Amino acid sequence: MTAAGTRFLLLALVSGAVVFADQLTKLQIMQSMQLHESIPIIPNLFSLTYIRNPGAAFGLMAGSSTGFRLIFFAFTSVFAVVLLGTILIRLPERDLMGQYSIAAILGGAVGNLLDRVRFGEVIDFLDFYVGQYHWPAFNVADAAISVGVFFLILHFALEKKADAPPPSAAVRPDA
Repeated sequence: MTAAGTRFLLLALVSGAVVFADQLTKLQIMQSMQLHESIPIIPNLFSLTYIRNPGAAFGLMAGSSTGFRLIFFAFTSVFAVVLLGTILIRLPERDLMGQYSIAAILGGAVGNLLDRVRFGEVIDFLDFYVGQYHWPAFNVADAAISVGVFFLILHFALEKKADAPPPSAAVRPDA
């Protein structure tokens, strides 16, 4: 196998592992909990809470019509895959942080897309809160996307800083 083939196989395995973990945890939640059931894990901080989110991140567009959401999410999913693929192709072969970040984002996007295709909504269950103040519930796919985006932004920020030319010394005209 060529170096490029090995590289893409590893990235496919990372994406596949994210999809597998995401779908497995969602299946476990659906089989073992009732919709809206909540099981406290760490009191006043973290619970497993089975919800279904018909909208985008943080419940955005949950009130939109099913047809609009279907078209919107189909378009944005295709756009995201093309964008991620373009970034992946342009990354240098030795840029592992960028590649693994994109693989995590892609795996998360596929995990949530599978939910939308199968159920018309996304299964969420990780519920963090302090007292009565809840962060919107999320899932393994959302976590992979968030971590991937964080590391990709960090990577690009550090890369730009490393590539920036050093400040030039003041040029003195000869007298």
